[in-house]
Amino acid sequence: MFQEAFTKLELAEAATVLDQVNPLLEGTPFDPVETTVMAHDMAFYPGYRFLDIADHSISPPMQRFVIYNPEDVVVLDWSNEPIYELNNKLPIQITDENIGDYVRFFFTYVRGRHGRFMVTENVDDINWKEEPPPAARKAISKMLAPIEIKEKSDTGIYRLEARVMFKDSLFKTDIYVKPDGAISLTEEELLIEDMPVLDDVFGQ
Repeated sequence: MFQEAFTKLELAEAATVLDQVNPLLEGTPFDPVETTVMAHDMAFYPGYRFLDIADHSISPPMQRFVIYNPEDVVVLDWSNEPIYELNNKLPIQITDENIGDYVRFFFTYVRGRHGRFMVTENVDDINWKEEPPPAARKAISKMLAPIEIKEKSDTGIYRLEARVMFKDSLFKTDIYVKPDGAISLTEEELLIEDMPVLDDVFGQ
């Protein structure tokens, strides 16, 4: 998510951020000299930035994700709880322009007991074990589409249409987003199953 829009924090700013973040984390603290902190502004959380914090000097690399402003730090833990708590506290500000980014963010950093739904808008979003033949790639590409707003109710509830991967299967689904950021999926339609993709949890 947002890969092209991240900016790397300079050492002094990264050190200030890590002074706030490290006490909230379990285990070994991040060393500012060895740690890369990438930042991205969040339109639906005005005044906050998404931070990707990683230390690649150790094996396996240590990586955490946080939502940050100088007065508040929210550590993401792969559940929806920290996101929903922040949504209610701020509150979240969802618009037609940023709702797609919110949905992508939510499904990237929330994982259920059996895995996560991964928004899939083009063939390059799929974690292939091996590159599919050109004909298969073209056929799958025709099934994919960007997140699309289908409806917005008088009470501010959005209905979106999206394609998502879950394990080795591709679905078309409706995604409902309430004004408080609560998300639910309905009307799932299986498009393809048994795809040669990497396991989302184990990466193999």
